[in-house]
Amino acid sequence: MSLLRSTGLVGSMTLLSRVLGFLRDVVFARVFGAGPVMDAFIVAFKIPNFMRRLFAEGGFSQAFVPVLGEYRSKQDHAQVQALVDRVAGVLGGVLALITLLGVIAAPLLIWVFAPGFDGDDGRRELAVAMLRWTFPYLLFISLVSLAAGILNTYNRFGVPAFTPVLLNLVLIGAAIWGAPYFAEPGMALAVGVFGAGLVQLLFQIPFLKQLRLLPRPRWDRQHEGVRRIMRLMAPAVFGSSVAQINLLIDTIIASFLITGSVSWLYYSDRLMEFPLGVFGIALGTVILPGLSARHAEQDHQAFSDTLDWALRLVWLVAVPAAVGLLCLAGPMLATLFQYGAFSDRDVEMASYSLMAYAMGLVGFTLVKVLAPGYFARQDTVTPVKAGVVSMVCNIALNAAIVIPMVMTGFIAPHMGLALATSMAAFINAGLLFAGLMRRGIYRPRAGWRGLFVRGLLANLAMAGVVVWLAGSLDAWLAASVMTRVLDLAVAIAVGGGVYAVTLLLMGLRPRHVA
Repeated sequence: MSLLRSTGLVGSMTLLSRVLGFLRDVVFARVFGAGPVMDAFIVAFKIPNFMRRLFAEGGFSQAFVPVLGEYRSKQDHAQVQALVDRVAGVLGGVLALITLLGVIAAPLLIWVFAPGFDGDDGRRELAVAMLRWTFPYLLFISLVSLAAGILNTYNRFGVPAFTPVLLNLVLIGAAIWGAPYFAEPGMALAVGVFGAGLVQLLFQIPFLKQLRLLPRPRWDRQHEGVRRIMRLMAPAVFGSSVAQINLLIDTIIASFLITGSVSWLYYSDRLMEFPLGVFGIALGTVILPGLSARHAEQDHQAFSDTLDWALRLVWLVAVPAAVGLLCLAGPMLATLFQYGAFSDRDVEMASYSLMAYAMGLVGFTLVKVLAPGYFARQDTVTPVKAGVVSMVCNIALNAAIVIPMVMTGFIAPHMGLALATSMAAFINAGLLFAGLMRRGIYRPRAGWRGLFVRGLLANLAMAGVVVWLAGSLDAWLAASVMTRVLDLAVAIAVGGGVYAVTLLLMGLRPRHVA
């Protein structure tokens, strides 16, 4: 399967998962509202998710796939199976112990993550009960990441990309059909998380059997591959911690701004994450196994060409997505969220931060594409260094941008946080790009100048048409739901059509990005 088809497959599955995730939130709001039950569940689900981002996705996958790719290229099937068995044994054993400790220490964890739950509304006790069901999700989803790493290495991208869909389906079912069977209906969600983790893991098994790589767990920390993965994981986990610290700092600062700032940032981030997840993360996921194989084969030209292909797609896909978000920030927020308690003012204020996030979408996407250039070479230290610099810059930019906004009475100081985050993403991407160029790892192919000019003019044409079609935000706020949906669909379709036609008229052909 070609890289382009693989990226499209992963992107489409991610889009399906994001849409179902949005539907899941709608169902939760309808069934449970925004009271103590949802407060307790959000915290109980956030704790294993936080640890998953640090270890399963943040550290393990980035260390495991390159080593597995090298084994696949240089060793026979028996050696690959031995590596998989021992990684499964060590990973499963460590996470089983962590899960047991997490279940026992549930009251302490809830106190750390939600100290405000010590009131008389029962949230603390409910959150503790829920966490004892949700914490094992960390074990299940980490083993799912192991299975996904194997399947992605063997170019079976569709199964891992579809798997998150099962989480949303199970939780929607738990909320609608499971809740009536529980004395405390909210417990259905916690049990649903446990069940969803197990379902996702079981779903992978038949496809691992097809590859003859179903893990047979063995505890062997001295295995050469296991020791190498553990060494590579340490800086990767630290790098993921940097990202979490960045988000924490932004949230802390936002809590000192005008009421609603945290929510406005959340809703605008949700929209920005759509194109980032559908395209940026999908592209990074697809190229990592290929880059790892090229590195193991010492095919430096193919390694560079893969990066070049991905960067061309970023210019042709991520940039127009960013322009679209920038031009349609208000209409999108009004169409998706401006109902019930989400007021006209909320749309306006969230649109400020969405526009700022849109300016950084290309930077966020570049990081997702450039970082695999290091992970594939089993260099997890350099991306961490770039991430630390980016974090420090983000903190400095927050102070340099937000404080003057507050002092001058700017209407939306939370926009400064989003803008600082976007600028820090470009700093991170710039450091990664410079490192690849300086070491001669990436050498741009010919044709970039023409591609740049064509993309620039096509984006300008698209922006002009979309701004004209969008009109004033007041008209969107006053329109009916159906009118908003239809007008937004027309603006996106016409804008995308103008972009594509402009590229074609200027001579862009598939060979330019092949």
